[in-house]
Amino acid sequence: MINNDLKMGKGKIAAQSGHASVSATLKMGSSKPNLLDAWLTSGQKKVCLKTTHDELLKLESEAGKLGIQTVRINDAGKTQIPSGSLTVIAFGPAQDGELEQLTGHLKLL
Repeated sequence: MINNDLKMGKGKIAAQSGHASVSATLKMGSSKPNLLDAWLTSGQKKVCLKTTHDELLKLESEAGKLGIQTVRINDAGKTQIPSGSLTVIAFGPAQDGELEQLTGHLKLL
């Protein structure tokens, strides 16, 4: 999920999303390898959604309560975003139904 409050450019969003996807995949490989294998063999679905900074934090907390993995990406501050800014949070991999209950109200990027 993208922090839409930051008004990042398309390239910045792509880069931050890439960081999140790779980080989530690596984290899942060490914590839940069976779920990772299922995700890798079923098309590696990814959905990009946008929301506010505050909503990102709320959803991250809710995901934790449900046992859904999250990965935060904070910007290094080398280009257009201040250092330390929360740009993206990756959720999952997880079952579609699990993520839908968290994110079904959000808009696609």
